[in-house]
Amino acid sequence: MLSQWRRQRPDLDSSGMGVVLRIMLLSGLFMDRLKAILEPAGLATWEYDVLSALRRAGAGVGVRPTELCKSAQLTSGAMTHRLDRLEERGLLRREAGERDRRSIDIFLTARGKRLVEGIIGDRMVDAAECLGALKKKERGDLARLLRIVSTELERED
Repeated sequence: MLSQWRRQRPDLDSSGMGVVLRIMLLSGLFMDRLKAILEPAGLATWEYDVLSALRRAGAGVGVRPTELCKSAQLTSGAMTHRLDRLEERGLLRREAGERDRRSIDIFLTARGKRLVEGIIGDRMVDAAECLGALKKKERGDLARLLRIVSTELERED
C-alpha cells in the first residue's frame, strides 16, 4: 500500500503511515490473542480491564469508581453498568468508603482475584512471545518510543 502511494503521490511523506498502519495491524492481532486467553475464563476484555485494575491496586485496597472511569476512559454511567455486571458474577464487591461513608470503594472478591491471577501469567507469556523477535533492549526502546507518541497524542486531546 505504501509503495503504491509513493508512486501515486511522491510529494507526500508516507513514513508516518508506515508506522501507524503497522500499529493498527498489531492492535488487532494483540486483541485477538487477548480474547483467546480470556475465552476459557468467560471474560470479555472490558471485564478483564476492570478486574485487572482492581488487582493492580493491591490486596485489600479499594478503588473508587471515578478512578476506574479515568483509567478506562468511560463515563460514570458506563462504569456503573460494568460494575453491576461484575458484582452479579461475584467478582467484585462494593463497600462504603472508610473516610467518607457517602463514597463507595470497589474491591476484588477472592473469586475475582483468583480469576485475574489465573490469567495474568498467560498474558505476560503471550506478550513476551509476541515480541520474541526483539532483543530486551529493543523492547525497551520500542516501549520508550511508543510512550513518547502516546503521551503527545494524549496531550492533544
